[in-house]
Amino acid sequence: MNMPFPSSTVYIVDDDEAVRDSLRWLLEANGYRVRAYASAETFLAEYDADQVGVLIADVRMPGMSGLELQEQLLARKAPLPIVFITGHGDVPMAVSTMKKGAVDFLEKPFNESDLREIVARMLEQANLRVSQAQARRVHDAMLARLTAREQQVLERIVAGRLNKQIADDLGISIKTVEAHRANIMEKLEVTTVADLMKVALTKPEAHA
Repeated sequence: MNMPFPSSTVYIVDDDEAVRDSLRWLLEANGYRVRAYASAETFLAEYDADQVGVLIADVRMPGMSGLELQEQLLARKAPLPIVFITGHGDVPMAVSTMKKGAVDFLEKPFNESDLREIVARMLEQANLRVSQAQARRVHDAMLARLTAREQQVLERIVAGRLNKQIADDLGISIKTVEAHRANIMEKLEVTTVADLMKVALTKPEAHA
């Protein structure tokens, strides 16, 4: 059995108290840290996208539904894998949620071993998604250090333009281009053009 990730949380969002209690008991008995919410609104008010976690949510709830909750999380670009709890008639709906990025769905009544397997798989995805989101933020923050002119110079370096061509493109001197190039490399913390190209061209993967 896969062991839970130590700093991760399994979030449960279901308006049925009996279901929440049952899921909490099953998951805590397997070593998971669990937080349960009676509504999607309450969950969203407290959710921190920097925390590694997974979400188990009912499809049908009063107020905001599980599907609307998924839309809200997608809009926030939250790196949170979702599994939906569904009744028999909701299976086609659950399949459509998976096309929007849900990891899986559990049909009531759900099997404990299926639940454990899905949560373990979800946590692996959650860790990957959070790592990718952090890498994107670091990457974007580095590029944001550049001035507008330095960004123009960088775009042309990436396009393979020589210093003289860049100077002609931007109506500046070659020495100014060289100064901008030096500043760019310092800000992006690279020492070679090859490393500069890697930083400029590498875009950390967005989660599916």
